[in-house]
Amino acid sequence: MINEQIRDREVRLIGTDGEQLGIMSAREAMKLAREAELDLVKIAPGAKPPVCKIIDYGKYKYEQTRKEKEAKKKQRTVEIKEVRLSPNIDTNDLNTKMNNAKKFISKGNKVKVTLRFRGREMAHVQQSKHILDDFAKMLEDVAVVEKAAKLEGRNMSMVLTERR
Repeated sequence: MINEQIRDREVRLIGTDGEQLGIMSAREAMKLAREAELDLVKIAPGAKPPVCKIIDYGKYKYEQTRKEKEAKKKQRTVEIKEVRLSPNIDTNDLNTKMNNAKKFISKGNKVKVTLRFRGREMAHVQQSKHILDDFAKMLEDVAVVEKAAKLEGRNMSMVLTERR
């Protein structure tokens, strides 16, 4: 709330330099703000009595939005990228998939490596587990296994994350 929107009887006033001007009526505080050619802004509405400050409202609003943008810049989301393999994958194809996974990990994302079994390939699940193990071993310089290989239906998957 700013200026005439403040309807409280008493407010704790903070001056332009940040000094405490004490508790006074909202009208007196508004008068002081007008004399300084600035705005009376309610900073802490939940306090008893509410805290108001004499500042330039446009500048205050600008500072707040800048702080919010700065906070948004610093936070980042971690996505899970998926690399799909099949049990009869060739070495060159595996190297290509490995390079893609390295690229994803270097950008800070997690990588879910999925080995898909189709048809009769389900009969040889245990022999195909070594593909995921080799994949993790080839990437061990940049990644670490977060979730070990596990069979879920027709897919065997594991999750790799960046080595810290």
